[in-house]
Amino acid sequence: MSSTTPIPATAGYSDAFVSTVLADATGHGCRTYAIAGLQGTGKSTLSAQVAALAAREGRQADVLSIDDFYLGHDARQALGREVHPLCATRGAPGTHDVALACAVIDSLRAGRPTALPRFDKIGDDCLPKVDWPVVQAPDLVILEGWFLKVPPEPDANLQMPVNALEREEDPDGTWRRWSNDALAREYPPLWSRLDRLLFLQGPGFDIVPTWRWQQEQTLQAAHPDRQAMSQAQVERFVQFFERVSRQAMRTLPGIADRTIRLDAQRHPLDHTS
Repeated sequence: MSSTTPIPATAGYSDAFVSTVLADATGHGCRTYAIAGLQGTGKSTLSAQVAALAAREGRQADVLSIDDFYLGHDARQALGREVHPLCATRGAPGTHDVALACAVIDSLRAGRPTALPRFDKIGDDCLPKVDWPVVQAPDLVILEGWFLKVPPEPDANLQMPVNALEREEDPDGTWRRWSNDALAREYPPLWSRLDRLLFLQGPGFDIVPTWRWQQEQTLQAAHPDRQAMSQAQVERFVQFFERVSRQAMRTLPGIADRTIRLDAQRHPLDHTS
């Protein structure tokens, strides 16, 4: 594992389960292995554990997160002015630099020294390029993200709001149509670069606010001198993800190459899917 991919300070998944995930990647000859799951499922933790196991076996695996390809603060503010105010908040499809993500994966697969983008979630902006770690020719690239390979919704599904955010701040559907169009138009080139997809299937969206708040508390503990989001802010934030998250739950079990169901404590319920 690259030294730039620390294991998060959580208990993590069992060694036996981590071993099955690495075997799934290497056994299918993957160069780019994808791990999807809703917010808080432990994608980052699992990815780091898989990379650490690969290192112990003499292989280099580098981890990318879709979150590190967010557009910068200024770019999103511009979208907020030009398209819809909700576009200024990171998260939904349309707020990522997909071309950069494709270029980074292509560079890694070609064996070139590659700088890995990093996003500061507390600062809500990209880190300067001088702070991006540079890695060399990994044997395996792991991309983790909450909506990998999720297809867009039919237009008819966009009519009714799914939560208070959409109902009160996007009453005519401009923002959700823009995001759905971005999902259809911008992301397929990135999805085509993913050799195999593991979907960590949580028990439902209702657990996401709790899991995401746990993440935020961990982030705050790691940065006591900075201010992370409050619980109320997290509860609003997850509403930006709800529509596509529910689409992920409907569609990814039929799209992913392997689906593992999780209980509310993130324990895998099946290792053989």
